[in-house]
Amino acid sequence: MNDVKENLKFLQQRCKLLKQQQVTFITALERCRENAHDRIKPVQNLEQVQNYLDTYCNNSTDRRILTLFLSICSEIQEFCIQLNELQFETRGIKTNLEENFNLLNPANDLSGLKAKYPHDVINHLSCDEAKNFYGGIVSLLPIVMDNIQEAIAKMEKLHSLALHQRGNESSDFTGDQDPMQTTGMQTRVSHRDNKKESLKPAWKPGGSFTC
Repeated sequence: MNDVKENLKFLQQRCKLLKQQQVTFITALERCRENAHDRIKPVQNLEQVQNYLDTYCNNSTDRRILTLFLSICSEIQEFCIQLNELQFETRGIKTNLEENFNLLNPANDLSGLKAKYPHDVINHLSCDEAKNFYGGIVSLLPIVMDNIQEAIAKMEKLHSLALHQRGNESSDFTGDQDPMQTTGMQTRVSHRDNKKESLKPAWKPGGSFTC
Protein backbone atom coordinates (compact mmCIF):
# COMPACT_ATOMS: atom_id res chain seq x y z
CA MET A 1 0.00 0.00 0.00
CA ASN A 2 2.97 2.36 0.41
CA ASP A 3 3.56 2.47 -3.36
CA VAL A 4 -0.13 3.16 -3.90
CA LYS A 5 -0.01 6.12 -1.50
CA GLU A 6 3.10 7.51 -3.18
CA ASN A 7 1.47 7.32 -6.62
CA LEU A 8 -1.68 8.96 -5.27
CA LYS A 9 0.38 11.80 -3.80
CA PHE A 10 2.15 12.30 -7.14
CA LEU A 11 -1.16 12.52 -9.01
CA GLN A 12 -2.59 14.94 -6.46
CA GLN A 13 0.39 17.24 -7.02
CA ARG A 14 -0.08 17.04 -10.79
CA CYS A 15 -3.78 17.89 -10.50
CA LYS A 16 -2.95 20.78 -8.18
CA LEU A 17 -0.48 22.09 -10.76
CA LEU A 18 -3.17 22.09 -13.46
CA LYS A 19 -5.74 23.67 -11.15
CA GLN A 20 -3.35 26.56 -10.46
CA GLN A 21 -3.29 27.17 -14.23
CA GLN A 22 -7.02 26.77 -14.90
CA VAL A 23 -7.29 30.22 -16.51
CA THR A 24 -4.46 29.30 -18.90
CA PHE A 25 -6.20 25.99 -19.65
CA ILE A 26 -9.54 27.65 -20.44
CA THR A 27 -7.83 30.32 -22.55
CA ALA A 28 -6.06 27.62 -24.57
CA LEU A 29 -9.33 25.77 -25.17
CA GLU A 30 -11.03 29.03 -26.14
CA ARG A 31 -8.35 29.85 -28.72
CA CYS A 32 -8.44 26.32 -30.16
CA ARG A 33 -12.23 26.40 -30.44
CA GLU A 34 -11.98 29.70 -32.29
CA ASN A 35 -9.32 28.35 -34.66
CA ALA A 36 -11.46 25.27 -35.29
CA HIS A 37 -14.60 27.39 -35.88
CA ASP A 38 -16.09 25.30 -33.09
CA ARG A 39 -17.34 27.98 -30.71
CA ILE A 40 -20.96 26.83 -30.62
CA LYS A 41 -20.27 23.40 -29.12
CA PRO A 42 -19.08 22.62 -25.59
CA VAL A 43 -15.81 20.79 -25.02
CA GLN A 44 -17.33 17.33 -24.80
CA ASN A 45 -14.58 14.72 -24.54
CA LEU A 46 -10.88 13.97 -24.44
CA GLU A 47 -10.78 13.21 -28.16
CA GLN A 48 -11.81 16.78 -28.82
CA VAL A 49 -9.03 18.15 -26.60
CA GLN A 50 -6.50 15.87 -28.34
CA ASN A 51 -7.72 17.11 -31.72
CA TYR A 52 -7.30 20.72 -30.60
CA LEU A 53 -3.75 19.94 -29.48
CA ASP A 54 -2.83 18.14 -32.69
CA THR A 55 -4.48 20.52 -35.15
CA TYR A 56 -5.38 23.92 -33.76
CA CYS A 57 -2.70 24.93 -31.22
CA ASN A 58 -0.76 27.94 -32.50
CA ASN A 59 1.54 28.67 -29.56
CA SER A 60 3.73 26.84 -27.07
CA THR A 61 1.74 27.93 -24.00
CA ASP A 62 -1.46 26.36 -25.31
CA ARG A 63 0.37 23.20 -26.33
CA ARG A 64 2.02 22.93 -22.93
CA ILE A 65 -1.18 23.26 -20.89
CA LEU A 66 -3.25 20.93 -23.10
CA THR A 67 -0.42 18.38 -23.04
CA LEU A 68 -0.31 18.61 -19.24
CA PHE A 69 -4.06 17.97 -18.99
CA LEU A 70 -4.00 14.97 -21.34
CA SER A 71 -0.88 13.55 -19.66
CA ILE A 72 -2.56 13.68 -16.24
CA CYS A 73 -5.60 11.88 -17.66
CA SER A 74 -3.33 9.13 -19.04
CA GLU A 75 -1.44 8.84 -15.74
CA ILE A 76 -4.69 8.52 -13.79
CA GLN A 77 -5.96 5.85 -16.15
CA GLU A 78 -2.70 3.90 -15.79
CA PHE A 79 -2.94 4.17 -12.00
CA CYS A 80 -6.51 2.86 -12.09
CA ILE A 81 -5.29 -0.15 -14.10
CA GLN A 82 -2.63 -0.82 -11.44
CA LEU A 83 -5.22 -0.59 -8.66
CA ASN A 84 -7.50 -2.94 -10.56
CA GLU A 85 -4.68 -5.49 -10.82
CA LEU A 86 -4.37 -5.60 -7.02
CA GLN A 87 -7.48 -7.83 -7.20
CA PHE A 88 -9.54 -6.44 -4.36
CA GLU A 89 -12.76 -8.26 -5.20
CA THR A 90 -14.97 -5.72 -3.47
CA ARG A 91 -17.96 -4.29 -5.27
CA GLY A 92 -17.43 -0.73 -4.04
CA ILE A 93 -13.80 -0.63 -5.20
CA LYS A 94 -14.66 -2.10 -8.59
CA THR A 95 -17.46 0.45 -8.99
CA ASN A 96 -15.08 3.37 -8.33
CA LEU A 97 -12.52 2.11 -10.82
CA GLU A 98 -15.05 1.21 -13.51
CA GLU A 99 -16.56 4.69 -13.28
CA ASN A 100 -13.11 6.17 -13.83
CA PHE A 101 -12.46 3.95 -16.85
CA ASN A 102 -15.73 5.16 -18.35
CA LEU A 103 -15.05 8.82 -17.59
CA LEU A 104 -11.54 8.63 -19.04
CA ASN A 105 -12.70 6.96 -22.24
CA PRO A 106 -11.60 9.39 -24.99
CA ALA A 107 -15.06 9.37 -26.60
CA ASN A 108 -17.08 9.70 -23.38
CA ASP A 109 -19.33 12.77 -23.25
CA LEU A 110 -18.19 14.90 -20.31
CA SER A 111 -20.43 17.90 -20.90
CA GLY A 112 -22.87 16.90 -18.14
CA LEU A 113 -20.24 16.54 -15.40
CA LYS A 114 -20.18 18.96 -12.50
CA ALA A 115 -17.69 18.71 -9.65
CA LYS A 116 -19.38 19.36 -6.32
CA TYR A 117 -18.25 20.85 -3.01
CA PRO A 118 -15.52 21.01 -1.75
CA HIS A 119 -14.17 21.39 -5.30
CA ASP A 120 -14.31 24.94 -6.61
CA VAL A 121 -13.25 24.51 -10.24
CA ILE A 122 -16.72 25.51 -11.45
CA ASN A 123 -16.63 28.67 -9.33
CA HIS A 124 -13.64 29.95 -11.30
CA LEU A 125 -15.65 29.94 -14.52
CA SER A 126 -18.18 32.50 -15.65
CA CYS A 127 -21.81 31.34 -15.63
CA ASP A 128 -21.80 31.03 -19.42
CA GLU A 129 -18.52 29.08 -19.47
CA ALA A 130 -19.62 26.74 -16.68
CA LYS A 131 -23.05 26.04 -18.11
CA ASN A 132 -22.33 25.83 -21.81
CA PHE A 133 -18.70 25.06 -22.57
CA TYR A 134 -16.15 24.03 -19.93
CA GLY A 135 -17.96 22.86 -16.80
CA GLY A 136 -17.61 19.19 -17.73
CA ILE A 137 -13.98 19.20 -18.81
CA VAL A 138 -12.76 21.02 -15.67
CA SER A 139 -14.84 18.71 -13.46
CA LEU A 140 -13.24 15.53 -14.84
CA LEU A 141 -10.05 15.41 -12.78
CA PRO A 142 -11.63 16.27 -9.40
CA ILE A 143 -14.28 13.57 -9.89
CA VAL A 144 -11.89 10.79 -10.95
CA MET A 145 -9.47 11.68 -8.14
CA ASP A 146 -12.33 11.47 -5.62
CA ASN A 147 -13.12 7.99 -6.96
CA ILE A 148 -9.49 6.93 -6.59
CA GLN A 149 -9.24 8.21 -3.01
CA GLU A 150 -12.46 6.44 -2.10
CA ALA A 151 -11.23 3.18 -3.65
CA ILE A 152 -7.88 3.41 -1.81
CA ALA A 153 -9.62 4.11 1.51
CA LYS A 154 -11.65 0.91 1.03
CA MET A 155 -8.49 -1.02 0.12
CA GLU A 156 -6.71 0.20 3.26
CA LYS A 157 -9.65 -0.86 5.40
CA LEU A 158 -9.63 -4.35 3.87
CA HIS A 159 -5.85 -4.56 4.27
CA SER A 160 -6.09 -3.62 7.97
CA LEU A 161 -8.85 -6.17 8.56
CA ALA A 162 -6.76 -8.88 6.89
CA LEU A 163 -3.74 -8.07 9.07
CA HIS A 164 -5.94 -8.06 12.18
CA GLN A 165 -7.39 -11.47 11.31
CA ARG A 166 -3.92 -12.91 10.72
CA GLY A 167 -2.82 -11.57 14.10
CA ASN A 168 -5.80 -13.20 15.82
CA GLU A 169 -5.14 -16.51 14.07
CA SER A 170 -1.50 -16.38 15.15
CA SER A 171 -2.51 -15.68 18.77
CA ASP A 172 -5.00 -18.54 18.75
CA PHE A 173 -2.36 -20.90 17.37
CA THR A 174 0.13 -19.87 20.08
CA GLY A 175 -2.49 -20.26 22.79
CA ASP A 176 -3.34 -23.77 21.61
CA GLN A 177 0.33 -24.75 21.68
CA ASP A 178 1.06 -23.69 25.28
CA PRO A 179 -0.73 -26.58 27.10
CA MET A 180 1.00 -29.11 24.84
CA GLN A 181 4.38 -27.54 25.51
CA THR A 182 3.72 -27.58 29.29
CA THR A 183 2.61 -31.21 29.18
CA GLY A 184 5.72 -32.08 27.21
CA MET A 185 7.94 -30.44 29.81
CA GLN A 186 6.19 -32.27 32.63
CA THR A 187 6.61 -35.59 30.79
CA ARG A 188 10.32 -34.98 30.24
CA VAL A 189 10.84 -34.05 33.89
CA SER A 190 8.94 -37.18 34.97
CA HIS A 191 11.09 -39.35 32.70
CA ARG A 192 14.29 -37.86 34.11
CA ASP A 193 13.12 -38.48 37.69
CA ASN A 194 12.27 -42.09 36.88
CA LYS A 195 15.66 -42.57 35.29
CA LYS A 196 17.41 -41.23 38.39
CA GLU A 197 15.44 -43.62 40.59
CA SER A 198 16.39 -46.60 38.41
CA LEU A 199 20.12 -45.80 38.77
CA LYS A 200 20.05 -46.02 42.62
CA PRO A 201 21.35 -49.37 44.10
CA ALA A 202 18.76 -51.67 45.70
CA TRP A 203 18.24 -51.06 49.41
CA LYS A 204 19.82 -53.62 51.79
CA PRO A 205 19.03 -53.97 55.51
CA GLY A 206 21.80 -53.18 58.00
CA GLY A 207 23.67 -55.86 60.08
CA SER A 208 24.82 -59.34 59.06
CA PHE A 209 22.73 -62.44 58.76
CA THR A 210 23.86 -66.04 58.73
CA CYS A 211 21.96 -68.89 57.31
